[in-house]
Amino acid sequence: MNNLTRRGFLFLGTATALALTGSPASATSPGAGWFAHPRRAVRPMVRWWWPDAHVDPAEIRREVDQLADAGFGGAEIAAVHHSIRDKSVLDPAGHGWGTPAWNAAVEAALDQAARRGLRIDLTIGPSWPAAVPTITPDSAAAVKELAHGSVAVPAGTTYAGEAPPPAVAGHPVRKLLLVQAARVEPANSTRDETGLDPASVVRVPVSDGRVEWTAPAEGGWVLIAYWERGSGQRPESGPHTVPEAYVVDHFSRAGSQAVIDYWESTLLTPTVRRLLKRAGGALFEDSIEIESDALPWTPGLPAEFERRRGYDLAPFLPVIVLTDEDQVFAYDAALTRHARKDYWDTVSELFNEHHLGMLRDWAHSIGLKLRAQPYGLRTDAIASAAILDVAEGESLGFKNLDDYRCLAGGRDLAGREVLSCEAGAYQGGAYTTTWTKLLRTMGGAYAAGLNQTVLHGFSYATAPGAAWPGFAAFTPYNGTAGYAESWGPRQPTWRHINDISGYFARIHQVMREGVPCADVAVLRQTGYTKTGIGAGWFTASGVPIGWTHQFVSGPLLDLPAARVAHGRLAPDGPAYKALFVEGDRFNAGECTMTVGVARRLLGYATAGLPIVLLGDWRAASVPGVARDGENERLCGLLAELLSRPSVRMIAAAGDVPAALDALGVRPDVRYAAASTLLTARRVAGDVDYYYLCNGKHVENPKPPIALVDHEVTLARTARDGVPYLLDPWTGRAERLALYAEDGDGIRLRVRLRPGESMVVAIGRPALFGTGTVKGPHAVATDADLVRFEKGTLVVRASRAGTYTTTLSDGRTVTSMIGPVPEPVVLSSWQLEVEDWRPEGTTTHRMALDRLSPWSDIPDLADVSGIGVYTTDIRLEGGAYLELGEVTDTCRVLADGRLLDPVNQLDPVVDLGRGVRTLRVEVATPLGNRLRVADPAVYGGLTRQPYGLIGPVRLVPYGEARVAVPHTS
Repeated sequence: MNNLTRRGFLFLGTATALALTGSPASATSPGAGWFAHPRRAVRPMVRWWWPDAHVDPAEIRREVDQLADAGFGGAEIAAVHHSIRDKSVLDPAGHGWGTPAWNAAVEAALDQAARRGLRIDLTIGPSWPAAVPTITPDSAAAVKELAHGSVAVPAGTTYAGEAPPPAVAGHPVRKLLLVQAARVEPANSTRDETGLDPASVVRVPVSDGRVEWTAPAEGGWVLIAYWERGSGQRPESGPHTVPEAYVVDHFSRAGSQAVIDYWESTLLTPTVRRLLKRAGGALFEDSIEIESDALPWTPGLPAEFERRRGYDLAPFLPVIVLTDEDQVFAYDAALTRHARKDYWDTVSELFNEHHLGMLRDWAHSIGLKLRAQPYGLRTDAIASAAILDVAEGESLGFKNLDDYRCLAGGRDLAGREVLSCEAGAYQGGAYTTTWTKLLRTMGGAYAAGLNQTVLHGFSYATAPGAAWPGFAAFTPYNGTAGYAESWGPRQPTWRHINDISGYFARIHQVMREGVPCADVAVLRQTGYTKTGIGAGWFTASGVPIGWTHQFVSGPLLDLPAARVAHGRLAPDGPAYKALFVEGDRFNAGECTMTVGVARRLLGYATAGLPIVLLGDWRAASVPGVARDGENERLCGLLAELLSRPSVRMIAAAGDVPAALDALGVRPDVRYAAASTLLTARRVAGDVDYYYLCNGKHVENPKPPIALVDHEVTLARTARDGVPYLLDPWTGRAERLALYAEDGDGIRLRVRLRPGESMVVAIGRPALFGTGTVKGPHAVATDADLVRFEKGTLVVRASRAGTYTTTLSDGRTVTSMIGPVPEPVVLSSWQLEVEDWRPEGTTTHRMALDRLSPWSDIPDLADVSGIGVYTTDIRLEGGAYLELGEVTDTCRVLADGRLLDPVNQLDPVVDLGRGVRTLRVEVATPLGNRLRVADPAVYGGLTRQPYGLIGPVRLVPYGEARVAVPHTS
């Protein structure tokens, strides 16, 4: 097959392409407007930052209109004002979170959103973590910590005095829970931890807070006191309320109830309740940033630990306590690791049940969903994602795509639809972030399962003391340019925002269609995310050759969907073809598994699911402290598991491909050599949707991502399915004319620039209302491209000549293309620049005999705004316009006619025929102007090369019909 080049896709924007119009239809038969006009529910959202209630309801309504007009589907209201250093101007008593002024503004937002068809999400507290002003650090519902103090007691000596005070200072009100003594065991010591003998731990009597204890005659001893106290943590960037809010206990029902009670009594006014039914989306909680220099704690933890783990926590407290987030004491390595694992598993279960589960159920009672970022502590975020209505990750904190794949596994096994992302929070990126940078960042995340983008963010217009161009929640930050962007009308690029929002919406639309499919489920014994720790062979070697995977943790295997049928785990989606198990990557790579999980795996293998275990699992152990006979029961189950014909145990990661091949497991997407191509598949009835992206989820990948240009084979559900290209920039669909049938799949060539993506659907002929194709398709051609026009084949090339096309019925035909003009570099332009300044806009006009970045043009060196480039051409036939380098967004008009939205990552457009005048409109970020307008904050920014930089080329082409000979 010849290249299916990027230019080959551009015919989708010509007059002959078939636009999709109409209304949505069922998943198995998408209507004509399904892709071109995505429904509001799939459109991107913004984080909408308010300076508490220093807002005007009229301006709130205006900003809802701005978002609706810009093609967004909703907003998350948050009280965030890190940029305001003088908190005295905020008046939390009169204009804080939860005040009548705040509620009035929320009512205005909800009412206008209902009018415009948007949904509004509300943060669960004034900031993060969840907090309310009705508690103090000493309240039962307030966040707690376990601090410890210790003192060395030499052999044979007596300690008499107060119980050792906490090693880390904190809230003064504290409760002494326990005092213990333990013998120092140097053999158990590590570089940072003092070794102890677990058999020596004894409880020491306490009387009125005093201790008198004599150490045995042998060895050194340590006396340890444990103190329960409130941490006194307050939400970020407060105060937002009067009285000041304190963070709630995230591991107890009391903490969640305090949140519920405050909402029911204060925030849910009758008007808000009514409006939530019309425009309410979700309650939202940011990442679990429980800040403690001691051990996160809840008063009921010891009892819950014994109930869930089956043994007393107290003897293991020495190796669990923390000082400044570091461990202090250790037993032998395995016992220490297992005790800590049991502790954090208990905390995780309490968090998931008492916090997320309880708040989700209450949110449902008031007509809302619960969206949250379920990470930050050592908790099972995979299991959390199955509890939440909407799990959310973040582009700033997630280190690679496996962090998203963890959340996607929980979402999909629980049958949830949406995986969200806090998108584009770049450190130091305020007023310099380009949309092309955001697109490159997010491209890979969609392949990992993401299907909702929440931009970080959209700031309310103004605030006390805010300088031009208005209030920005996170800039200035520590006196300099802050986080991310304040997207919105203050940005010149907002002129083109509908092109960007339309792109996001169409990607979301496809990534929510039908059900997801992934090749392999990777079982995690510890379900952390936001770690960057991948899946061994699959992440390093499998993904680059087409394999897809998600992560599951033990609790997910108890879900109703986690069954095996027809050799697939969760056959109704994600329909994993195999289960892969390796050692616990968060706990020394130990081969560890609970008895319950082993029993599940044995059932799966008996039902025919292929399972691959990496490592020596014949002597595995349970992950926590083993009870009598527990490891023996585990090993018995694993021995039975390893005897099953669908199970392979391998010694090295490099053995994974052979094991999968021996089990008959193949990926849905196949290509010959390693590539940076990332893929995701979803199936709706008999239609397959593939998202393909050339990218990684890092800002500056090393080595840099190169062009992808190779053949790809895509599995198909319908035996007669044919491929379609769905263009997320234009909303157009076109049946592909150049491909080959490869067994049960479709083989085509993919060519994508770094960060660029494409969508391919495979379904019945005439899907998407694309009309009937007459005759065979092409399997090879030496033309630039071959396409269908009105059901017949047409070849296109940029040079005259005779071109040969091989058809799917085996015949070869030739086509003649006559003279084609040579490509032309367009260097002479008239430029008009709308210069955005604090005092208003001014206009610069000039003639250019060559294109240069504005930073190289003296009159434009520090200009930000919108530039309009105009030139005259004489185009009789068809031609492409290659724009080259552009910063940032752009649109093209031909003879005053606005062309389809430009692919911002590969700015090439098909001009069509007979064009005389070209107009290219380019919009920039505000950074260059702010460098000189506000040098105290932004003077350290580097001047950026804005504008149309080029080179800009006009590349004519000719076309000819492929004359398919008649058969006798």
